[in-house]
Amino acid sequence: MAASFLKSRQTRYTAYAGTYILVILAVLVAINFLANRYPKSYDSTNNKQFSLSGQTIKVVGNLKSPVKLTYFDESTRFLQARDLLDRYTALSPKLTVEFIDPVKKPQQAKSAGFRRDVIILVDSGLRKEEAKSLTEEEVTGAIIRSLKSGERNACFVNAANEHSIDDEKATGYSLMKQLLERDNYKTRTIDFKPKAAEPGKPLAIGQTPAAAVVEVPKDCLTLIAGGPQLAYPQPIVDAFKKYVEGGGHALFLLDNVMKIGRGESTAENTELAALLTEWGVTPNKDLVLDLSGIGQMFGAGPEIPIILQYETHAITRPLTRVPTAFPVPRSLEVKSGGKSTVEKLFGTTEDSIAVTEVAANGAIDPKKGKKGPFTLAAAGTVQGTPNGRFIVVGTSQWAENRAMGSRSLGNRDLFMNMINWLSADEDLISIRPKSTEDRPLTMTAQKMNLVFWLSIVIFPLTIVGFGLATWWKRR
Repeated sequence: MAASFLKSRQTRYTAYAGTYILVILAVLVAINFLANRYPKSYDSTNNKQFSLSGQTIKVVGNLKSPVKLTYFDESTRFLQARDLLDRYTALSPKLTVEFIDPVKKPQQAKSAGFRRDVIILVDSGLRKEEAKSLTEEEVTGAIIRSLKSGERNACFVNAANEHSIDDEKATGYSLMKQLLERDNYKTRTIDFKPKAAEPGKPLAIGQTPAAAVVEVPKDCLTLIAGGPQLAYPQPIVDAFKKYVEGGGHALFLLDNVMKIGRGESTAENTELAALLTEWGVTPNKDLVLDLSGIGQMFGAGPEIPIILQYETHAITRPLTRVPTAFPVPRSLEVKSGGKSTVEKLFGTTEDSIAVTEVAANGAIDPKKGKKGPFTLAAAGTVQGTPNGRFIVVGTSQWAENRAMGSRSLGNRDLFMNMINWLSADEDLISIRPKSTEDRPLTMTAQKMNLVFWLSIVIFPLTIVGFGLATWWKRR
């Protein structure tokens, strides 16, 4: 009877153990299945180096048709590439990745479109685009270019000493040009130089040959006036008016017209200001100063307002708590009316003032300043067939290379969001991929000695001491 009891108890224990093992195996299988189907990770790096940007998540997550990425490299490097590309495939089942080793499979690589300067080839069915490096900037840029068919021209005005898109200096706009071309825009400048009228074509009474041909080219998807230092003549302003009210899209970056210090002041551009006022945005002749002290966190003074809060517009909605900087801005008065609807994009807080006088030595009397808040940028729509769109910002310096290249600011995201809103590409409005930040660990000789004593001497001896104390207690 004792043997039967022991046998039945052993049977129960065996059944329990078997059940536990099956349950554990089932849980492990379920966890692995869910982890493979819905991969999740946490990026603890300060700049989210191992997380995909908002733009990538938006573009890939909203794919409507299949997109194929083909990665060409030695098979020994496939694992490294998967670290990035697997994050893409996890965003959408419509995106697939194929890995091809051109050395081991030359014929397959050739038929897939391999060339020596291509690492990743993106095929959306509309067109094939190349990514020349294994970075999120390159891969996402290639996906966008592959999805966006048709010609998309960003035209820069070159008629009143504006910033140049070929200028690579700190005050140039060459980085702006790179950002546009990465998103499949073609960039060029238009100078509005008067040309002779067409031979044999009569002119209207009082019409001059120059005025007859001043217009914005019809193939310009967006028009950018980047900080005119001189005044636009009336024919050019009329061309702006005709372009926008005819369904065009324009970005006006207007510098401060006050004389600050000993430098030359920017022309008031009376004709352009009158046109913008007609559309509901009036540029003021003042200088906005931020007295909140936020700029000190970024090494900026009160003449460079730092914006952290934005209006709920499609352009600025993704920029929540993303800082942007606007050097020596002027304020804008915004009022919808007539055939235009205007919205404020962002502005300063109550801890700001606007002054209309600056001494030759740069001195300012805060008591004479008007108290904020002040609008620094506005976006508007002009009724037409189709409707035109325009944006006005009270400074052009925020889009210079020195500001757009800053990793701590979101100026480049703001600029591209403006361009995408103007061109009705709202699906691209987001936070863009940023280049990998190199953050080397710099240690002094004193810190090196501290690390040595802690890791080689103190910590090991502490563990040995605890061990000896435990042995002595239990002996």
